[in-house]
Amino acid sequence: MAAVVEVKYFNSFVLKKTVNSSNAPAWNGSFGIPGSEYGYPQNVVDTSSAKIIRNWAIEESRIRGGYNNDSAEYGPRAYLVEEEPDATVRVNSLIYSGIFNSTTGINQSNVFNVGQDITRSLSPANGTIQKLYAQDYYLTIFQENKVSRAPINKNIIYSAEGNPTVTTSNLVIGEPQAYVGNFGISRNPESHAVYGFRQYFTDKDRNAVLRLSNDGLTEIQRYGMYDFFRDKLSELDSSSPLRAGKAIGSWDIHTKQYVLSLQPASPYTVNALGKTETNDYFTLSYDEEVRGWTSFYNYKPAFGTSLKNKFYTFDNGTTSAPVANFYQHNSQDPTVKRAEFYGTTYNASITFIFNPNVSVSKVFKTINYEGSNGWQVDSIASDFTGIGSVNTGWETTSTGQTYNMSDVQDVSNTIYSYNQGAYDNYKNQYPAQLIPPINRAGFNRKENKYFANIVSNSPATAGEVRFGNQMTGIKGHFVTVTMSTDAPTTKISSGTDYGGMKEIFAVSSEYVGSSY
Repeated sequence: MAAVVEVKYFNSFVLKKTVNSSNAPAWNGSFGIPGSEYGYPQNVVDTSSAKIIRNWAIEESRIRGGYNNDSAEYGPRAYLVEEEPDATVRVNSLIYSGIFNSTTGINQSNVFNVGQDITRSLSPANGTIQKLYAQDYYLTIFQENKVSRAPINKNIIYSAEGNPTVTTSNLVIGEPQAYVGNFGISRNPESHAVYGFRQYFTDKDRNAVLRLSNDGLTEIQRYGMYDFFRDKLSELDSSSPLRAGKAIGSWDIHTKQYVLSLQPASPYTVNALGKTETNDYFTLSYDEEVRGWTSFYNYKPAFGTSLKNKFYTFDNGTTSAPVANFYQHNSQDPTVKRAEFYGTTYNASITFIFNPNVSVSKVFKTINYEGSNGWQVDSIASDFTGIGSVNTGWETTSTGQTYNMSDVQDVSNTIYSYNQGAYDNYKNQYPAQLIPPINRAGFNRKENKYFANIVSNSPATAGEVRFGNQMTGIKGHFVTVTMSTDAPTTKISSGTDYGGMKEIFAVSSEYVGSSY
C-alpha cells in the first residue's frame, strides 16, 4: 500500500569525477582550487590493469558540512546569486563574519550575511587601515593618519549634553570613536607593541613615537629624543616594498621596555635569503619607569617577541650564514657573554656630560667612578671654541694675524682600565706576569674607587704654559665623556673578564675654575 512520508530536511550532494576522458585531471575537488591545496586524489592508477579507479568524489553542497562529520546537518540552505562576483577592496572599511565557537563546534567564520549590517567604514581621508588590535571590549583601529576604537558587542549612546553611555548591543562592532590628536601609524604596523593596557607605535609621517593608554595618545619621543626621531624617522622610505624602511617594535618583558629598531630603506644589500638588509640602523629602548630612552643596542632584529618572562628576537641571517638566528636576550647562563647578539660580542658603552656651574669656564683635572673593574674612558671632549677664533698656525691674513678657521675642542687621551693599564719597571704589560711594583697608565684603585688623571691630547694653542699632551686637564664649559668596557686589542690580548657582568654606579670629576 502507498504511504506519505514527510521530509523534515533536505540536502544535496554532488558526484564529481576528478579526471576527464583523457585521464587528465578535470578539477581538484571544488572548482578553482589548485592541486597544491590538498584537494581530492587525482590519477589513482591500478598498475595491473592500467585503469584509473577511485576517480569519483562526493561533495556536500552545504557550506556547513565538516570534515569527518557523522551525518549531514539538518535544514535547508538558501543561495544568493552574485551577478558581479569581482572582489572589491575597501581599504578604510571593516567586515565581520559569523561566529566561531570551538566548544560547540560552530564555525561560521566563512559566512557573511549580506542581510545584516556587518560593515563599518571609517573616514577615507585618514588613509588605509594598517592594523587592528582587540583588547577587552574594544577594537583599536590604526589608520595611516588616525587612531580610533570601536566597542565590541556594545554601542555608545550620547546624551544631549554629550556624555557617553556604553550599552549592550547585538552589533559585533559598534560605532568607531577617534582618539584626540592627528596621529596614525603611517605605513609601519610592524612598530606596534603591547604591554598591559599600553600600546606603543610610530607615526613616521609626523616624526612621532606614541603611547596609547587610558589617558589617550602621548608623544614619548619628546622625553629627551625629539631631535633624534625627527631626523631618523624621516629617513624611513616607503616608496616601494623593496625599498621600504621599517620601524620594528617589540616589548621586552624581562626589562619592561619598548624596543624600537629603525631600519632605513637605504643604503641596503640583498642577503643570501633574498631579503633586503639595511646597512644603517638604530635600535633603542624606552623605559616607562623613568619616562626616557635608556639605551642604544648593536643588534638589528627582524622580529621580536616576549614569552614567559623572556625576550626573543630574530635576525634576517647573513650572506655567509643565510639561516635566521634566534636569540634569547638577558640570559642568565654564565657561558653566554653579555652584550653578545647573534654570535657577535660588542663593547657596552656609556656617554654622559659633566656640566657643573654652567656659565663658568673650567678645567677638568681628574675622573673617578664607582663600579666594576674593566671600564675605560674612550674620550673626553670639551665644547667647541667656535669658527674663526684667534689662534696660532692655521691661517694667516694679510695683516699677519692668525686664525683658526674651524671648530676646536680639547680632547683627552684614552684612559685604560685598571688591568689593561698595568705595567712594571721591566716593560712588562698586562696580561703578562708583572713584577712589583706595578704601575698604572690608566685607572688606579683606592678605597674601592677607580680614579685617573685626565691628560690632554689637544693641539697646542696660544697662551698655554705647557702645550698639548703635556697638559693635565680639559678646558671648557662642559665635557662629553664616553666610557666603555675594555676588550682585546692588537696590543693587549685580553680584556677584563671579557663578556662578563660590568656595573657602574656613579662618575665624578674634580675641576677648577679657569684663570681666565
